[in-house]
Parts: sequence; C-alpha cells; structure tokens
Amino acid sequence: MTELVLGIDTGGTYTDGALFDRQSQQVLRSAKTVTTHHNLSICILDVLDKLLPEDPKQIRLVSISTTLATNAIAEGKGRPVGLFLLGYDPQLVQNFKFESRFATPHFYYIEGGHDLNGKEQAPLDVSTIQEKIIQLNDDVDAFAISGYFSPFNASHEELAFETIHKNASQPVVLGHQLALKLDSIQRATTAVLNASLLSILKDFMVSIHSALDERGVKAPLMVVRGDGALMSVNMVQDRPVETVHSGPAASAIGARFLSGVDKALVIDIGGTTTDIAVLDHGRVNVSEEGTSVGHYRTAVRAANIRSIGLGGDSMITFDVENNILVGPNRVVPLSYLAHTHPEIRNEIIHVENRIQKRFTSELIEYWFLQREPERVIHNSRARQVIDMLSDRPRPLTEILERLEIYHPIQFGGTGLIREEIIGRAALTPTDLLHVSGEFSPWDRDVAIKAAGLIASLRQWSLDQLIDEMKKYIAERIAAEVVTFISGQSLERHPKYAPVRELGEWLFEENLYGKNSYLGSQISLKIPIVGIGAPANIFLPRVAEILHCELILPENYQIANAIGTVAGNIIIDQEAWIIPQMKDLYPVGYVVQLNSERKSFSRIGEAIQFGKERISELALSEAIAAGAADPSVDVEEIYSGAESYRFRATASGNPSLSAN
Repeated sequence: MTELVLGIDTGGTYTDGALFDRQSQQVLRSAKTVTTHHNLSICILDVLDKLLPEDPKQIRLVSISTTLATNAIAEGKGRPVGLFLLGYDPQLVQNFKFESRFATPHFYYIEGGHDLNGKEQAPLDVSTIQEKIIQLNDDVDAFAISGYFSPFNASHEELAFETIHKNASQPVVLGHQLALKLDSIQRATTAVLNASLLSILKDFMVSIHSALDERGVKAPLMVVRGDGALMSVNMVQDRPVETVHSGPAASAIGARFLSGVDKALVIDIGGTTTDIAVLDHGRVNVSEEGTSVGHYRTAVRAANIRSIGLGGDSMITFDVENNILVGPNRVVPLSYLAHTHPEIRNEIIHVENRIQKRFTSELIEYWFLQREPERVIHNSRARQVIDMLSDRPRPLTEILERLEIYHPIQFGGTGLIREEIIGRAALTPTDLLHVSGEFSPWDRDVAIKAAGLIASLRQWSLDQLIDEMKKYIAERIAAEVVTFISGQSLERHPKYAPVRELGEWLFEENLYGKNSYLGSQISLKIPIVGIGAPANIFLPRVAEILHCELILPENYQIANAIGTVAGNIIIDQEAWIIPQMKDLYPVGYVVQLNSERKSFSRIGEAIQFGKERISELALSEAIAAGAADPSVDVEEIYSGAESYRFRATASGNPSLSAN
C-alpha cells in the first residue's frame, strides 16, 4: 500500500517541500521556492504544484514546520494582549525590573493567587477583573492569565477565565495549561506570547488548509513543535507558542533521518539564519529550562538552538575598519530582484551613467513595495515613499534625494521594513555565488556588476571579495559553534586591537597558527551534519577549522522538509505532588494535574495515582492528536521545591489517512 506523505517547511527566506514514501523511506520529489511573507498561500501553492502526484488523494499525511511564531515574537509583530497577574507582588516585580519581560504593556495586578502549599493567599478580586475587561475591550485581541503558584492550584486562573469569558469575546489563555514551571515570570511571559500568536497562527492554518483544499489534498495535517515532535492542527491553534523553533527542530530531525547519525552537531545554513543544534541518542537536545526568543525567556520546552543572523541572503557591508561584514540584516539578493523586476536590470548594469560622485553601496541598495499597508500611514514622508515605490523598486539614494533627507530613519524606514510593507535588496552571498557560478538561477550579469562595484570600494578583485565572504562566514560559524558548545563567550576583537582573552587567543591561534612557540587546536568530538542549500560551499572550511568530519547526506538541501515527516507525535502530561505541612511535618499530600486536584494521606498512594493519571491523560491526548499505537514512559523531574514532579510522555507515529 502506498504511504505518500508531504513535508513542507516555510522558512524566513525559502519554502521547501518533499514528497516522501514512508514505506520505501525514499524522497520522490523535492521543491524550493521563495517564501512570500505577504501571502503565504502563494509559496505553499507553488510547492504543492511541484510535488503533488497526479492523484492528490494518494497523500496520506501533510506535515509542516514554520518560523512564523519565532519571527513574530522576535520582530514584535504579535497581537496586543491584556495580562492579569493573580497574586503577584508588584513591589517584587518592580524591584527586579521584570515588567519588560511580560511582553505586553497591558498588565494588571489582581488580588488572589496561592502559596507553595496550594493554599489561597487571598480571595480572587473578580470585580477588578471585570472593570479592566471593560477598559481593555477595544485595545487587545486576547487575554492571558497567570496565577501565583497556579501549578499547585489553578482554581483562581479558572475563575478568572470564567469571568472574562462571560464579559468579553476575545480568546483567553491560562498560564498553568502551558507550563508547570514555578517561575511565575516565565509562566506569565509564555501565556502572553501564546495569546499574542493565536490569530497569527490561525490565519496561517487557514492559508494552509485553503491551499490544500484548492489542490484536492484531504490528508490529516500536522505541525512540528519546537522540540521536534509533531502536534495536531487543533493543538497548534490553542498553543501556538509551542511552535517556537519549529523550523530549526525540523531541520535537526531531518538531519538525523538522512545521515543515520545519532550523535552530531547539526548546522543548517538558510537564507536568513544559520541554526546550530546538537543531536544526542538520536534526538535533538531540548532546553528543559525554557527557550528564549528575542528578549523573552519562555517556559516552553524546545530544541536547544543557537541561531545567528547569517545566511545566503544576509547583507554584505564593511565595518569602520573596512573589514567585510555579512549580516545580520536579511535582504533580497540583487540577482533575484533584477530577475523579478527586469526594469532595474539596465540601471544596475549601467550604474555609472547615473553616478555624479564617488560610488557608494547605497547606489545599488534598492527598496521596493511588498504590499500596501493595512493601517493608515500618518507619516507624510512614509506615504510619499510608498507612493514612489508603487510602480517599481528604486535605489535608496534616489528616495533620499527626492525627499531631500539624509537617512531612512527620517521617514520611518525601519518600521516599514519590520511590518513587511517595504523590502530591501542589496549585495548578498547568494549574489556572489552567482558570480562564482556555484549557484546561479537568477540574473548573473547583475550579480557580477554589483559585486564588482562593491569590490572596488576595497580595491579587490571579484575573486578576493568572494574569498573574503567565504572566510568570514566559515570563521563566524566556527566561533558560534565554540561558544554554543562551551557555553563561554568568544567575542572576537577588532583587527586593530590586541587580543586580551585567553579563549579568544586560543581560537585565533587555531585559525591562523601565528605564534612561533605555542599552538592551539580546537577539535569537535562529534561530526558535523550539514544541511541547507549552501552547506557544501561553506561548511567544509568550518569542519577544517574544528578538525572534525563533515557529513553532507543525500537530500541535505531539503532536510528541513524531510524533518517534518520524520518525527513522531509526542505528548507530555505532568503532575505535582505537594506535601501539606503542619508544624513542619507532612500531614497529607495533594496531587495537582492541570485543573484536577486530589488529596491523599500517604505519599505512596499519591505517587501511584499521579503516575497512573498522567499516563492515562498523555495516552488519550496522543491518540486524539493522531498517534498510532502510542507508548508511555513516566519520569520524575527535579523541581527544586519541597514536592514531587512527574512527567508522562506518550509517543507514536502519526496515523495515516486511508487511501
């Protein structure tokens, strides 16, 4: 029986897809297209058209990974949220300056909450919640609730939920349903971020379903979670924050599947970022303490990933000492812009005709309109720029001259780029790979011309510029690997400054071996599995620097899409067992599972009930999520409190639809 499954990864720059036969474990077709951020249906449909068999009903499962949640948080594009902090101490929060970590300016302290034993600190102030709901109704798209010690007693969160549900139409997120960590700040942050992503991920799922329906695909749809496991669409819509690091996690799973290596360092070089992860015992290492996104520390278990703003579409510039810099800003390669907008081709090829003074890189930095803004633009200069770009991309110098200003900040350019209203194009590593002929699907002539102009700023040849770009990328990735694995800072010094730190000296000596008397060699004890389209170009030198083996498995270019269909459904359920104290002695035990709470006189009975109940919950949820014949394991987790914490993990392959 045919078991065709479809994997799709929507990355920051490219959307990749793979048609996979689960029976033969073979990739039948693959596809890559540019991610259309303004309308994701376009790139999804493009991938489907390249991959689908003649009869779309042969597809028995579709699985996707996405950077949508990660990027929305990192770029501050989440929807506005109202946060109610039940029983939190305002003075404590202010003293430690935790306010900025709540991820919303609309947060309010409400009397209530519980203590370490799950006992009520004070009755919940329902009337204040009702007042704030009325005030916030027109200003927020969702509400989040986080109660003090809610993992030990969630009754106040539940009561607050009922109050909001009766008085407002917005969705409500409860902190204890997302995380059982005792860190109340992380739990509140996680609840807010989840609430801010609800409508964003819902819109994304609508786009996916619409594209699949349009092409006649009726298979179940799964999404890769941040720890590499699969989750159902329904779970994603309720818990979108759990898709943070979904893309990099899928890449690591794909690397494991394609290479067959259980222990390795996975390096995924994409268009926007380079992502680094460790595989151990066949699974990607997970951050139990909660993963970070941008400035926010969450309570979400996700793959332990180090992401750097360095990829094929990173902008190439020079620093104050005229040393080459690549990234962190992502731009559109000039070769691609000229390919999609032929009207600018001759402008770049004959740029000398419009140079009235010395050449600068701004002459070939183009700005273009990605979409019309949904909101009213009050900045008159910003509106002028949007009108100016409505018919064609234009050089930055032309925009500034016509507005008679000196810098894009004067018309709010950064905000327009962040909102993806305006895009930028400039010279990138992808352009230089067009020059070298290593990757040249678009306009090579424009790439050669632009690269020559940038090289002239340093009086370099084209070969020198390409060599410097490759050297920078390889050394930067190697330095990030050393930092990631060692946990030690490795801030490399400017060329004009002496090396002052031993770690930096050891790394530099490993690179160049300049010292006549003392040498250094840094060796990675595990192989590198390279994935991503340019991995074969940049990673051989990284492996050389780190004195390790490089594995480039077959289909490494689309490992992220393979990873979306190679994972399992994994469901976790946790229970707290809290001693009830009297005169410093335990007189009973309470088992807390989500909103369920039960008392026992003996610890053995409490532990047995807790383990059995979370096993039942994990198993039933895994089956509901689409797992076939899941198995369950239970482990005790160190909690750092005078209590017990257990986790049941149910895992199984996703069920396939019948043909």
